[in-house]
Amino acid sequence: MNETTQLVPFREAFYRRERRSVPLARQFVREALLDWACEVDLDGVLLCVSELATNALVHGVPPGRGFRLQVTWGSVLRIEVHDSGDGEIRKPAPVPEAEGGRGLVLVGALADAWGVGERDPGKTVWCEFAASARRFAGSAPREHYLP
Repeated sequence: MNETTQLVPFREAFYRRERRSVPLARQFVREALLDWACEVDLDGVLLCVSELATNALVHGVPPGRGFRLQVTWGSVLRIEVHDSGDGEIRKPAPVPEAEGGRGLVLVGALADAWGVGERDPGKTVWCEFAASARRFAGSAPREHYLP
């Protein structure tokens, strides 16, 4: 590694297609942000994690499979949900009387940016947030880093 390489905190987890995966994903992200002393709108980030994880479970994860959640904090905080389903993401346009259909509208309102990327098989839905670091005493926690 040379002097210009910047270390980027990174965490990843895999969740099965089951209801309890959504709160587990929220807890995973919460712990990462607290460990990293990341200053961000925690409630907004966790709501976006809930929406992306729920969408993956409902629309993107075939039976017997799961989704991968990645959290990266470099110049921005980035949340990615990878699924193997063939579902397509449509531009959010919720129907006022409908019970659902507002998840990506919320993500779009809370995140600084969001989008969809292709993968084979499936897709990656991501969102990003501006975030800064709090100063904290002691050494930084042990972490996985991406170069």
